[in-house]
Amino acid sequence: QVQLVESGGGLVQAGGSLRLSCAASGSFFSINAMGWYRQAPGKQRELVASVSSDGRPNYGDSVKGRFTISRDNAKNTVYLQMNSLKPEDTAVYYCNAAAKAYSYSVPRDYWGKGTLVTVSS
Repeated sequence: QVQLVESGGGLVQAGGSLRLSCAASGSFFSINAMGWYRQAPGKQRELVASVSSDGRPNYGDSVKGRFTISRDNAKNTVYLQMNSLKPEDTAVYYCNAAAKAYSYSVPRDYWGKGTLVTVSS
């Protein structure tokens, strides 16, 4: 089992910045990709950014050039630096991790409870 705990959400004005953190804990063999998804009211959950175990990032089109994802494998933590925030970035942001219970296991997805980011205009 993997527990993901997010932090860093809050209220910010348009043009401002926030940094989200997500720490993984529990019992697992390894964590593969980690990432952030978001869900705004009335909309489907969408990929914000993900990062592979060797640090290769992938971004959703709407955040390219504004958000930066990184991870610290020693701390099993993923970060999302969000700059130039827009009101349309307002959403609940969920941390995701694909983890293996054993070396021979198929990776399984785990989710955090989410952290609310509100960007005022």
